[in-house]
Formats: sequence, structure tokens, C-alpha cells
Amino acid sequence: MAVEFRLLGPVTASNGGRPVELGPAQQRCVLVTLLVQANHLMPVEQLVDRVWAHDPPQRHREVLYTYLSRLRKSLATTGVTITRRSGGYLLSVDETAVDLHRFRDLVAQARASHDDQHALTLFEQALGLWQAEAFADLDTPWLADLRTSLDAERRAAELDHADAALRCGRHAEMLPTLSTRAAQHPLDERIAGQLMLALYRSGRQADALRHYHHSRQRLAEELGTDPSAPLQSLYQQILTADPHLASPTHSTASHRRPPVPHQLPAPPRWFTGRTDELAALTQALDAGSESGATVVISAIGGVGGIGKTWLALHWAHQHLGLFPDGQLYVNLRGFDPTGQPMSAAAAVRGFLDALGVAPDAIPVDLDAQAALYRSLVAGKQMLILLDNAADATQVAPLLPGSPTCTVVVTSRDRLTGLLSAYGAHPLALDVLDKPTARDLLAHRLGADRLAAEPKAVAQLLACCAGLPLALSILAGRAQAHPDFPLAGLAAELCDASTRLSALDEDTPAASLPAVLSWSYHALTTEQARVFGLLGIAPGPDISLSAAASLTALPTSQARALLRALERVSLIQQQVPGRYRMHDLVGLYAADQARHDQPEADREAAQRRVLDFYTHTAHTADGRLNPHRLDIRLDPPAPGTHPQPLPDAPAALAWFDVEHASLLAAQHAATTRRWHRTAWQLASSLSTFHRRRGHRHHELAVWRAALDAAEHLPNPITRALAHRYLGRAYAALGRHEEAIGHLHQALALAEHHHDPAEQAHTHRGLALAWERRGDDRRALEHSTRALDLFRTLDQPVWEALELNAVGWYAARLGDYDTAGAHCLAALTVHRHHHNLNGEASTLDSLGYIDHHTGHHHQAITHYRQALALFRSLSHTADTADTLDNLGYPHAALGQQGQARTVWREALELYRQQGRDADTERVQRQLDALDHE
Repeated sequence: MAVEFRLLGPVTASNGGRPVELGPAQQRCVLVTLLVQANHLMPVEQLVDRVWAHDPPQRHREVLYTYLSRLRKSLATTGVTITRRSGGYLLSVDETAVDLHRFRDLVAQARASHDDQHALTLFEQALGLWQAEAFADLDTPWLADLRTSLDAERRAAELDHADAALRCGRHAEMLPTLSTRAAQHPLDERIAGQLMLALYRSGRQADALRHYHHSRQRLAEELGTDPSAPLQSLYQQILTADPHLASPTHSTASHRRPPVPHQLPAPPRWFTGRTDELAALTQALDAGSESGATVVISAIGGVGGIGKTWLALHWAHQHLGLFPDGQLYVNLRGFDPTGQPMSAAAAVRGFLDALGVAPDAIPVDLDAQAALYRSLVAGKQMLILLDNAADATQVAPLLPGSPTCTVVVTSRDRLTGLLSAYGAHPLALDVLDKPTARDLLAHRLGADRLAAEPKAVAQLLACCAGLPLALSILAGRAQAHPDFPLAGLAAELCDASTRLSALDEDTPAASLPAVLSWSYHALTTEQARVFGLLGIAPGPDISLSAAASLTALPTSQARALLRALERVSLIQQQVPGRYRMHDLVGLYAADQARHDQPEADREAAQRRVLDFYTHTAHTADGRLNPHRLDIRLDPPAPGTHPQPLPDAPAALAWFDVEHASLLAAQHAATTRRWHRTAWQLASSLSTFHRRRGHRHHELAVWRAALDAAEHLPNPITRALAHRYLGRAYAALGRHEEAIGHLHQALALAEHHHDPAEQAHTHRGLALAWERRGDDRRALEHSTRALDLFRTLDQPVWEALELNAVGWYAARLGDYDTAGAHCLAALTVHRHHHNLNGEASTLDSLGYIDHHTGHHHQAITHYRQALALFRSLSHTADTADTLDNLGYPHAALGQQGQARTVWREALELYRQQGRDADTERVQRQLDALDHE
């Protein structure tokens, strides 16, 4: 070969026998890192970490680019290239030109060979590549770890070489080497056995027995253990001069030995990401090795198409050196289009065949077969990969008893039986994040094609939602038509009605609907019904209580069915009591519901779950705002069980968790043309939206509610919708729309002689004019609202408007009027225990104190208001009061305190998307910094 790279010793390269200049140590580290992962993409951050660990130099990327540029120049005539790809670099080279890869390939060939003499030759060629320690002239934390791993691979190859040499009758030749190794590793029982056999075959039976007794004594003294069963058996054979230990002759042409199985399918070509999961598998293996327990990594689990087999195979091929005695693989077909999982008996029989057991030597009884299988793998460093298991019962007979073996199981089932009975390590797979999903597409389609259509790529990624199978299917379709724009494929995927068909292929294993169907067809009738209904439930997830109403089941029965669906990975419980589906699984579930369940049943289920949200939200709103105008609800549909909420904190917590589902529920009600429900949900959400500062959501729900109100018989519902919509526009600074809707609301209220609605609408108009900057118009409407409330015998609303009049008077500079009104309001709010009104009034009094020069009293009032708003979790008003509190602090020269409260207000404004307020407070902070 023209170019050669040597890593198994000092790092060097030659081209046609002439040395290649590789540069300084860190530049050679860059080359080694790329060579170790030759022909595989190396992410930039991983490359930096391997070269500099956690302490890269300043401008390390520029240093890295310099090294890569120099290496390209040095390798220009060798045919070896280093190319930039999306997210990293790829070194392309014939792997036989790298001694490390050649060593591993020769060792793998030797272990697979059934001809001992040929295997011996291959082992000698492999070991002859070693000149010294790997990367002897370089030292980084990553290279040190890799060097340790390679030393273990070299030692394993030396042991296999010794076994092959002994089988070929070269015991005398190996005796000096084995004696040295035994002295260096006195607790290694495999070396002890090799030396004992070499001594015995050299006519030194007494020395062989003496070495056994010496080894047994060392094991007892240092480890407190007896020799292993294989070493004890060898001792008995030597003691009795067993003829089976006789030395083979050099003339034996081909000594057959039990085959070393290498059954793993090829590694996945396009594997991407899963760094944390790969590390978790390795960590589980290491933990098992340290504890001496069999490692069963059962929870490579997840929904069909999530990439369980890909992960298992990629990890296994990365760690082949740890399993020199072979790898067994079986697809157990637990979720398979045939519908018939493989029996444990068939799987065990396949393993016995792979281990070289003659057919007439295989027992008839399954227990006896499993026992023979365990005996054959005992003491061997083997990997057993059990793919696509149905459940723990199918897996149990295939588990070895030896702590030297490693078992990896993949399944859509959670295999809880393995976790509890065998101490298995669970690893549940989730979807790929967007950068990793994009990398997967880039590997398949090329970075240039993705860069040419960024909008289409973003749509494809959103529609696939990180599911590896979906990404692979669309990549395959795109590769089949390299000249077609991705936008066409994106349009097909973005349409929910065609998305599943776009991911359907003729080959079942490459069809998302087919893969999901294998799980669906394994469900019971009731499980399938619940699965389908979950697909039509509104929102990104669902609580147990909502699911019970959706399915019209008692909570205990609903929980059991949800647990069954979770066990086979069709749904996930990411937090206790809340269940979610992958978007594509949800589409599939809804599709099955349309096929398998009558429309009347689906409509009744959706009615129940919407009634659950409507009635629970109504209760929650009542806890947050007991002085609201109450709205009468129709009784919930039979089978609906609204969630009881005992107090305001429970109500606020429920709203926080269910907010996305409530918005989706209103959308579902609008789609179904259930106008009263759409309007009621908007009404129940308003208090929560105001407290949390969800201004855009408030606008959206009341737009939908106004459309719904046009279809409702009570005209006041239209007035209310216009009023709330006007307030929502005002909060967003959209003044013309705000005042327009509020005047429509006022006209309807006046036409229908509803003084309460008139009062509330004047209150809304006051807010709109305040936001527009016209405090005088605001005061006029607020005064009119106060007059109306005084005629209605509604003391709390009257007190709220007293505070509003006081607030606008203060903004206009009439502090005496303002103070009188606000103090009167405060008395009423405290009498009626209206904490929200009390907090708002204290904030107004703080404003009045600050603007009349009573800054210390202003701080007191603001802090009292702040404590109440926080106790109510009223984050929107908390931000405003924090903002207000900064001014008296600044007026008193307390810049530190002002800076603290303004920074907190700034963060809250940012969280609430209040851009104008964010910019204003940032200017206030900047001004403080320049004082």
C-alpha cells in the first residue's frame, strides 16, 4: 500500500516508504482522532473535546482550522482527504492503511476462523503490528482512556493467540511467554490455565499441579474466592492424566473447535446522535463488570420506529473488542406483521446451532436446552442481543447465568419483569432533537440540498417530530428523486390528512403505519378503543382524570388501560399522571378510531372530555375570581367526572398544567361547532390569562368566542365577547381595534338595558384609553362605571372602580381625590377579603405616595402589594409592581435596590412577551449604570 499510518506505537505516517510530516503534538492528536473514527463524521465539538479535553485554548476553532489545513497539505499526495461536512469533519482513507483498524480486522478474522493454524497466523500478524504502547508519544485524557481500552484488546488477542498456539501443539514454544504472563498477572485464571496446560503437555505434570495450588492460594488470600469451575476441571483432568489433554501433533492439518458466532447484522449506516444513550449502555456494562452481575440492558425501549435496534447494533459494533468469544443475535419478532412472536424454544435452538452443538446432541426439553445453552456460554465474554422482544417471559429462558456475558434486549414492551427479577438497566428512547434530526437528513441527502430549501427542511423536521423511522422514510423518498424539490414532499407531510400515507412504503419494516400496526394489533379490544380515543383527545397530553372522562371509565380502570398502553410504548407518562403520544402515533390512533369506532361514539367521547375541561375550568376560575359574573353551565355529559379543586392554589396549578389542552379543547369545540362550549372556555380562561400575562392567548380565545357568540341566542354573550376582545386588544396596544370592540359591547349592553354589562364595558374603555395615553378619557369612563356599580349593590366591583378612579386622578395630578378614593376602596376590599383588589389598591397608593414625595411610604405600600400579588401567583401585576417599586428606591438614591427590583421585573416582562415594557425597563437599568 502507498500510504501507511501507525498508531500502535509512536504516531507516524509514510507514503511510498517516505515519512510524512505530521506536525506538532496537538496537530497529530487531531489526525489520530480522525483516523480512529476513519470514514465516519467527527462532530467539531467532539473533536475539540478529544484534543483539548475541557480546557481548549482561546480561539480554539481557529487553531483547529489551522491544524486541519496543514494536515490536508501534508496528505495531499496520499489520496487521504479531510472534508468538512455538516457539523463536523470526515477523514476518508482505506482502513487497511491504518494499523489500528488492520489489527482489529485481523483479530476478528482469526476469531471467526475454524482453522486453528490459519487463526494462529492471523493472530501473529495482528500482534506483530504493535511497536509499543498506542500513541506512545502523545498524551491527552481521551487518548489515555483509548490507550487503556486498546491495551485490553491487545491482551485479549494475546490470550486468544495462546489458546490457538496450544491447540496447534506449540506448547513448548509458548511456555516461556506464559510463565512471564502468569508472574505478571497472578490472578488471571485464563493465563493460569494456559500455563498449566503447557506445563502438562511438556511433561511437567507436577509443575502444572503446583502452579494450580499456588494460584488457588493467591485467589483465596487476595480475593477470598476459589478457582473457577473451568480451572478446577482442568486441574482434575491433569491430576487424572485425562487423555483428552494429550498434545495435538503438528501434522494435524485442521483441528476443528467450537465456532465463535458472529451473528450481529451490519451496523446501521446512517446512525446519528444518541450520545447520551450510548454512554448509558456503556455505563451499565461497566457497572455490571464491577459488581460481577450479569448485565441485562432491557430498556432499549420505545415506540415502533424510535430506533431501538439501530442503537443496539451501533453500540454493539462499537464494542466488539469486549466480546472476543462471539456475539449471538436473534429477532424475537415480538411485534411483527406475522403476529406470532418467536418461541423461546426456537430462539434457544438457534443459539445452540450457532454454538456448534450437533442436532442429535440437543435435548428435547426446553429447560434442558436452556441449561445446555447456559453451560456453553458460561465463562465466555459474549454479547447476546435479543431484538424486538414481546415481553419478559419470552426473554427469561435466553438469559445466561454467567457474569461474563452481556445481554442487550430491545422491545416496545417496558419489560418490567426483567427490571424487578433480574436487575435490568432500563433505557427508554425518546425522539431525536432537531439538530440531530437535521444531521440525519444531512447525512442522507447532503448538506447542500438542505441548505437550498431551509423552509421545506424545517417543515419536514416538524412533521417527523424527531422519529428516526419517519426521517429515514422521507430521506429515502427524497434520495429516490434527487432532482425533485423538497417542498413537494413537505407539502404532502404537512397535510395531516396525507401525512401517514406519505410515510407508507411497500416494505412493512420501512412503513410507519405498518410498524405501528404491529403494536396496535397486539392490543385487546378495550385497549384498542382507548388508544383510538386518545388520538382524538385535544391537547399535547392528557391527565388521568381527563382520560377517565374521555373513555367514560372509572379512574382505576382507565389507569390500568393507560398503563397497558404505556407498557407497549404507544403512550408515554413523562410526569406522574400525565400521558402523551408522539404526534405521528396520535395521527395513527385517530385514524384507527375513525376506522374502528362509530362516529357517534367518537363524538360522545369528545363531548365528555370537552365537558370535563369546561366544567373544571369553570370551577377553577371561580376559585381565582369569586366575584366574577357567574355563568350557568349545562350539566356535563354522562360519564364525565370534572376534577374537584379545593382552593385557589390548586386552581392555578391546574390551569398551568392544562393550559395547552384547554386551548386545544376550545379549538376542538370550534371545529365541532359547539359554540356554547367555545364561549364558556374563553370566559373561564380570562382570569388565569390576566394573572399569567398570556395576552396573545387571551386575544385568540376571545376571537374564537366572538365567532361562537354570533350563533348563541343570548345577545349579552356577544356583548361580553366584544368587551373581552376589546380588553385583549388594549393589552397588546392595538388601540383602534380595542376601542371599536368596546363600543360595540357598550351599544349592545345599552340596547338590551343591562347596567352591569354597561359598567364593565366602561371599565374596559377606561383601560383602553389609559393604554392609549389619554388618562382624562379614561377617568371619564371609570367615573361612569363607578356610578353604575353604585346602583347595582355590588360592593366589591364598586371598590374596584373606586381604586380605578383614584388611579386615573393620580395620573392626572389630583392626588387628594386619588388618595380619598383609594383609601375608601382599600377599606371595602379588606372587609370583603378581596386580596386581588387590595393588592391593586395598595399599588395605587404607592404611586400616589411616590408622586407626592413620600418615597418611604411608597416603598411600604408597593411591598405590601407585591406580597399579595405573589401570594396570588399574579405574575403580570407582580411585574408591574416591581417596576413601580424601583422609582421610589431610585428617588432615595438606593440604586442597588432599584436595580434588583427592575431586573426581576425585566425577567418577568421577557417571560410574558411584553416587549415594550422590557425595552423601557432595560433603559431604566442602563440609566442607573451611567449615574
